[in-house]
Amino acid sequence: MTNKITSADFSETRWHGHWIWVPEEPIRPGSMIGSDDGTFGRKPETHGLFRKIMHLDSVPTRVPARITADSRYILIVNGHEVFRGPVRSQPRRQSYDLFDLAPYLVTGTNVIAVHVKYFGTTKAYWMPAIPNATLGKTGVLVFEANVGGDIAAANWLVSDGSWKARKSAAWNASEPGVMSITSGVPDEVFDARDYPPAWETHGFDDSAWGQAQVITAVHIGHYGHSQPPTDPYGRLLPRHIAKLDGDTHLPQALQVEVIPHPLDISSTNPAQRVETSVLSQHSAAADSATLPIAIQQPANAGYTRIRIDMGRIVAGLVQFGLRAPAGTILDFSYVEDPIQRANFFGAHGGNRYIASGAPNGERHEVFDPKGFRYAYVLVHGTTDTVSLTSFAVRELLYPWQAGPTFACSDADLNKLYTAGIRTVQLNSWDAFIDCPTREQRAWTGDAVVHQMVHLATNADWRLAWHYLALCNSPRSDGILPMSVAGDVEYNQGFTIGDWSLHWVHGVYNLYRYTGDKNLVKEYLPTIERVLRWYLPYQSAAGVLSNVVEWNLVDWSSLYSNEDSAMLTAHWARSLHEFAEMAGWLGESASQRWAQGLHDKAKIGFEVFWDEARGVYVDYAKDGVQQRPVNQIASALAIVSGLAPQLRHRRIIEAITDPDKLVISSWMPNFSPAPLTPEQAGARMGNIARGIRVPDWDVENKIVIAEPFMSYVVHDAVAQVGMADKLPDLYKRWLGFLKDGFDTFGEAWGAGTHVHGWSATPSRDMAFYTLGVTPAEPGFAVARIAPRLGPLDWAEGTVPTPHGLIRVRAERDRLTVDSPVPVIIDLPNQTVRTEIRYNSARVS
Repeated sequence: MTNKITSADFSETRWHGHWIWVPEEPIRPGSMIGSDDGTFGRKPETHGLFRKIMHLDSVPTRVPARITADSRYILIVNGHEVFRGPVRSQPRRQSYDLFDLAPYLVTGTNVIAVHVKYFGTTKAYWMPAIPNATLGKTGVLVFEANVGGDIAAANWLVSDGSWKARKSAAWNASEPGVMSITSGVPDEVFDARDYPPAWETHGFDDSAWGQAQVITAVHIGHYGHSQPPTDPYGRLLPRHIAKLDGDTHLPQALQVEVIPHPLDISSTNPAQRVETSVLSQHSAAADSATLPIAIQQPANAGYTRIRIDMGRIVAGLVQFGLRAPAGTILDFSYVEDPIQRANFFGAHGGNRYIASGAPNGERHEVFDPKGFRYAYVLVHGTTDTVSLTSFAVRELLYPWQAGPTFACSDADLNKLYTAGIRTVQLNSWDAFIDCPTREQRAWTGDAVVHQMVHLATNADWRLAWHYLALCNSPRSDGILPMSVAGDVEYNQGFTIGDWSLHWVHGVYNLYRYTGDKNLVKEYLPTIERVLRWYLPYQSAAGVLSNVVEWNLVDWSSLYSNEDSAMLTAHWARSLHEFAEMAGWLGESASQRWAQGLHDKAKIGFEVFWDEARGVYVDYAKDGVQQRPVNQIASALAIVSGLAPQLRHRRIIEAITDPDKLVISSWMPNFSPAPLTPEQAGARMGNIARGIRVPDWDVENKIVIAEPFMSYVVHDAVAQVGMADKLPDLYKRWLGFLKDGFDTFGEAWGAGTHVHGWSATPSRDMAFYTLGVTPAEPGFAVARIAPRLGPLDWAEGTVPTPHGLIRVRAERDRLTVDSPVPVIIDLPNQTVRTEIRYNSARVS
């Protein structure tokens, strides 16, 4: 008998639990049209605390339970945290979490406690519902658990008006900090003096709390329901990804400075206060310290500044303990590097804690996850002694299922493999995010590399496919938002069109790696709408010209305007992949349509071919080929099928020639060489005006792709049969692994230290160095094509839907253990199919 809980444990469409909220925010039916300010009458950020006492004569073997909330919740049972959620989603595709409650229950009295945070305004990782006259204007909670009996005769514990509830005043939502397209992590202000200690425990006296109010949907045709499904959340969907988890990390080094000057508190943003302090006020010396730290605060409004180094990038829930007089203020800032200059995107991502003065000390855990290496703490508001007794980060990341491995004769490559996994895991939360330290957004394009690293290194592929479902949220014109389930999608502004094309490649990966016809067919209409979005920009010659919105492609210096080689080739790759999937599904009309557009693009694409240099140029203007060249255009020409095969090897030799490659980015914050504020401002001004001034020799140099689009460059190298070059190409990523950092950064010159889109080498070591890829959809047959290049040996295990494939490749021997038939593809040998291939000697 299994205790696994599934949606089948809740057979009825209608939930037993009711939507409830705190009594301090009474919900009265209002306008169903909206409001002039665009908030639709939504309340600001609110924290609601809920309690329910339950008595059990005995604990059942299993207790199926499920819960969701708008916006986030923490479920605590008998003092133990059970679950956090729900995963980010579009409101009309709201998800719920389901689990077995039995391990947390005891015979006798049980306390069910839930903390719900309603965000109120859009966040990088949350988009509000468009409310009806009641639901969607505030936070809400719904919960149910079967505490005995089968489904037909269950004993249901449900959220309803019998729960005790209280709005907490401890969180101050009036100080939101910085929030912009480039800095998505909001600040958090918490006053422990207004927080009821031990409220989630059995001994807490909740007699002064009110009763939870039941919220009924009110709109035309509402039928008066207070139990899901209801508008605006629709039919709630079960969570399809694993529970987040991780290790707890402790500081590696601390420094303490006593500042005998008043703190500048002109900014209410805690992160900004820290930045201003570091850049303007210094002590005579910084002393090293270890926890616990007892600090005698200086007189005359002076303060203490602590810098904590975690030794590496960490991401999760910040925890700390202290002893301090009531009213003592701690301002925190979380950064990747020591603060030496003003943050390019503005100080953000901090929090403020105001001490309760508890005589036995106090502990706190920040509600929203933070990503950082260095934490700064400003201690002020008292002249007494303050002790920081502990500091840690409890990571909440997507778990890696054991099994996949890689090792080779080059120790540097082994480090890179591990670093790529760590990088992607730090960006694998309830969705694939760009970075844990700055934005935490689910970018539609970035995530395709995260997805492929999961396919290569994690036996749990659920998050890889969840990415496709989450991003399947097209705008009214068919293109996808550049970032989903957050502020960018909610505001429906401009998009990065080519990010949708990366999502198409993600669906193509689904087709190849699972062979799931139902899912692929579900996504095909969205793919066709994405492809049709580009049609108005296809010129009579067949190429894409003057495509609007943000054609990012990559942070490297490139030209995606006018007649664009990169956009045309990227679109053509998607057309080719769509045609292949449509043919596989037997949809011949769709296949012919896409193939026809691809054929037309192939004819027009010749305008970009530079025969003398053996590459494709970035763009043409008025039918005239221009001179700048980036690796990306030529790589995309190969993987899209636009480049004739006879050119392939020549192209790869040109775009991987180290003597021709140069690093360049239009973005001032990604410049390898530091820029003055005036230079940075001038460059940003040029970008805004569409001015691109090359800083390289356009006749003789080729701009190298940044880490993200290197995945396409490496795909092209492998497709041409030159994957033996890749181990040497991986070495460029070693530049990220310095100064204690063990993750890959955003760009070659700068950017964040932990960007999942840069983790291509970890994927490639499984796919191309070991050479394990599907030869037929769903890995019905696997292709084993190891390419060692300079390596003496490589070995590892690669996940498939049927189990792990084990490979050890040496220069004169190949060993394969596979649960499926394999095609063996070795250099200079005849390709052959084997039912099972073990310990065969090759020359």
